[in-house]
Amino acid sequence: MRIVLDTNVLVSAILSPNGPPAAVLRALLTERGRLCFDERIVSEYRDVLTGAKFSFDRELVEELIGFLESAGTPTLASPLAVDLPDPWDQMFIEVAVSSGADFLVTGNLKHYPEEARSGVKVVSPREFLDALLVG
Repeated sequence: MRIVLDTNVLVSAILSPNGPPAAVLRALLTERGRLCFDERIVSEYRDVLTGAKFSFDRELVEELIGFLESAGTPTLASPLAVDLPDPWDQMFIEVAVSSGADFLVTGNLKHYPEEARSGVKVVSPREFLDALLVG
């Protein structure tokens, strides 16, 4: 199952190792799902996880990102003409469409209005886990 992971899910997974976002990350780490990404997404992961707002260990962050990159699928995303409430979310929809991802997993569903999803299944971490159990 191919997924695009919004940065907020990755942050939540690290902050709370027992919640649904952490279970989504474990699915990626155990290769029950495959992360689709591009350089913009990796750069955002790195910037957010190593930024001043969080005190995550830089070496562990680099190790995590390195694993996700090596086990995932790099994507050359085509630009899309969609209007999202937060323009920084554009890259996630573009990668999801270009990679043919099964899901875009986010903690901010309202950031991806139905009319701007370009056919992508945008789900919460819990909804993704439910789909993973079925599939």
